Amino acid sequence: MSAQKIQKLAGVRGMNDRLPTEAKQWLHLEKILHDLTRAYGYELINTPIVEATEVFQRGIGVVTDIVEKEMYSFEDRLNGEQLTLRPEGTAAVVRAVIEHNLLYDGPKRLCYMGPMFRHERPQRGRYRQFHQFGVEALGFAGPDIDVEIIVMGQRLWDELGLRGVHLEINSLGQAAERAAHREALVEYFTANAAALDADSQRRLLTNPLRILDSKNPAMQELLEQAPRLLDFLGAESLQHFAAVQALLKAQNIPCKINPRLVRGLDYYNLTVFEWVTTELGAQGTIAGGGRYDPLVERMGGKAAPACGWAMGIERVLELMAISGSVPEAEAVCDVYVLHQGGETLTAAFIAAEQLRSAGMDVVLFCAPDGQAASFKSQMKKADASGAAFAVIIGPDELARGEAQIKDLRGLGKQYAVPLNQVLDAMIEALVSASE
Repeated sequence: MSAQKIQKLAGVRGMNDRLPTEAKQWLHLEKILHDLTRAYGYELINTPIVEATEVFQRGIGVVTDIVEKEMYSFEDRLNGEQLTLRPEGTAAVVRAVIEHNLLYDGPKRLCYMGPMFRHERPQRGRYRQFHQFGVEALGFAGPDIDVEIIVMGQRLWDELGLRGVHLEINSLGQAAERAAHREALVEYFTANAAALDADSQRRLLTNPLRILDSKNPAMQELLEQAPRLLDFLGAESLQHFAAVQALLKAQNIPCKINPRLVRGLDYYNLTVFEWVTTELGAQGTIAGGGRYDPLVERMGGKAAPACGWAMGIERVLELMAISGSVPEAEAVCDVYVLHQGGETLTAAFIAAEQLRSAGMDVVLFCAPDGQAASFKSQMKKADASGAAFAVIIGPDELARGEAQIKDLRGLGKQYAVPLNQVLDAMIEALVSASE
């Protein structure tokens, strides 16, 4: 009687594996992000992927789509705490800044990178586990910091060679200005309630500003005629927005003023912005952010101005592929070490560790079935690894106290060196190959 076949397991839909070929692209992007943030004086901060649910309810806003429909929330069975998998980075960073009193000695420039979680229908560019990179500048009140983080983003797109990315900006003003605009919106949309879809009718009672962000084609003409928040801004808000535009112009960064750009979170005020592209279909926003001055005080800290932005790493990687700016695959190693098992394995192991101690990347052949493979078979693996050189130690070489070094990328030259001189010979060979 045959054994019952064990069912193959699969990953959770919308939570994707990162395979080795993809990991190289991620490492390339992470290196660029690391250099970028260092150039602007931003320091890395890491927060847990699980926070108290209240961090996001208070930080993002109870009537936002994220809190109402998309958060992975659960009760900790050990103590009854209400916990949530992190759906975005800003609220968590602000919680950490307050808890550890990071602003005690002045403003801070911070950055973060990591997985976020939202319970929504997976589709192109939107996953249940996705990854974000973000910057947060806390303690700075002027328009200069708004522009600094925008310029930082533009520099990133330029360095990545991305095509078709353009900047849209708006101002949400201050709370009193938004309140006056809200009244006008409610009056306008109430008079046109029959033209609203179900989502917009729900938002009319909770967050009417978000109706302006609707992508429903049937509502676009109605939205175009809606009262504009820019018309409700006072002198200070307009002055701040004008200064942002002037500094952007001075940096030769083109932008489009989009009066309907409101972002999806409650904590924004004054400057908001998005980088959008037509290359990714409906999910055209690859990064966005703005100023969120009320948030630190709302979350229990001493009032402090702040602004920041975040980008979706998966979307940027997809856009890099479309733009042809994905880096070429790098070699797995510098040196591949071959042997025939037994005492030759011992000698090969010693040589491989000496080379690694000198800073070389080395792959030592290990037989999948535990049996020594032919040198012909091993040489195929060495060539596929992308290594520049192979070090070969067989029984004949070991008997003579030697190793063979073979050039895998040049003219195929092969020569013998004493075993105790493999390190010096490989250093010389790699230096010559790089010249």
